Amino acid sequence: MSTETPQGVQEQTVLLYAPRKKLYPRDIKGIFNTWRWVLVWATQLLYYSLPWLNWDDRPAVLLNLVERKFYIFGLVLWPQDFIYLTALLVTSAFSLFLFTAVAGRLFCGYACPQTVYTEIFMKIEHWIEGDRAKRMRLDTKGPAGERMLRRGLKYLVWLLVALWTGFTFAGYFTPIRELGSLVLANDLGPWQAFWILFYSGFTILQAGFMREQVCKYMCPYARFQSVMFDRDTMIVTYDEGRGEPRGSRSKKIDHRAAGKGDCIDCGVCVEVCPTGIDIRMGLQYECIGCGLCVDGCNSIMDKMNYPRGLIRYSTQNAVAKHYTKQELRAHIFRPRVIIYGLILGFVMFVVVASLFLRTPLKVDIMRDRGALAREVDGVLIENTYQFQFINTDEKAHTYKVTASGLPGLTVASGEPFDVPGTSTRLFIVRMQSPIASLEKLDKGSHKIQIRIESLTSPDVGVDEKAAFFIPR
Repeated sequence: MSTETPQGVQEQTVLLYAPRKKLYPRDIKGIFNTWRWVLVWATQLLYYSLPWLNWDDRPAVLLNLVERKFYIFGLVLWPQDFIYLTALLVTSAFSLFLFTAVAGRLFCGYACPQTVYTEIFMKIEHWIEGDRAKRMRLDTKGPAGERMLRRGLKYLVWLLVALWTGFTFAGYFTPIRELGSLVLANDLGPWQAFWILFYSGFTILQAGFMREQVCKYMCPYARFQSVMFDRDTMIVTYDEGRGEPRGSRSKKIDHRAAGKGDCIDCGVCVEVCPTGIDIRMGLQYECIGCGLCVDGCNSIMDKMNYPRGLIRYSTQNAVAKHYTKQELRAHIFRPRVIIYGLILGFVMFVVVASLFLRTPLKVDIMRDRGALAREVDGVLIENTYQFQFINTDEKAHTYKVTASGLPGLTVASGEPFDVPGTSTRLFIVRMQSPIASLEKLDKGSHKIQIRIESLTSPDVGVDEKAAFFIPR
């Protein structure tokens, strides 16, 4: 905006923030919209049902932060298993690199929680306020009473969905049946109430009100996607050579003879876009790769009796060089994709093998800090240790401890060590060796090997190292 001062000098006002223009996405039918809803149903059935599943009289999935145990079906992870979280992050990162290099922002368009919940909330809005035209008319010319009634009902349904979503989220950290009883008894703990309300509030804020603003301005992926794309990445593309020059026309005329392309400039591709962009302007960071514009354009092409695919999933090179389908597939498996795939496959193989070969026993050995060593009856040297047994299995185990590395070394605390399932126990373990057998050895610290094995499951056992001190 420019203004002219009395001295004739123009001043220009620059807006650093552009007010949001409300979008009214149009509902559309098509293969990509169908796939979006398949993913909506699949992800939400998984999300809402997992906390209710039981496994051996406990929740199948429970992230128990209080007891520091993560239950995932038959797997129990402890803080000592932090390496698996690292492996999960590495796997997720290379999966993102691989899928983005091959087919762009598929995760954003079909499985991102922001996309999924926005789609759910928009569908509720469509059911209550009507289609695109009705929603626009309701906001501008609709009776105030009807507008308040419909919006009030919409917000109520949004709130119920958001609260159930927040309750389910908290159910991953507190057994959900127990959590439900606490809600009914109005006896929620402060952190439980906080996370239910916090997650519910963010759900309704981001999916109900912010919507495309999150994808455009808050999501970092939108900003660095360009460095993950190349001209052989599958993206939603507009075939400019086929579509231009665009313009309206009767379906009865020969538009090619009239010097026009296949695009009739109907604007449907813009109306169905959840972020409100015009895909005909080329690749834009706001595009989440959902493919709704493809469905919209194909429906118009069908009505005009034109070939489908004016807007389609393709690559920039394929559109510019008119690749056949075989050539397009050949360019997908390029070096970067193969490298990402090999690294991802290797990491997943290592993780799966590690989980499969994982021993459900961890032992931390600490020397007794009160005394390095002591004589027993003038004939034995004794060292005392603290053994912390961590039984990651869900069944109880009885463990036996043996030691080697010094002449005549024995475990004086000879009783078996009983440890219940998914629990830790601390035991004092005494190890002794005859003085006569140690006389020829140097005084001081000597390495010893300790074997801990289960008497109830012979295949469960670990080897640890420790130090035995011979006094001067």
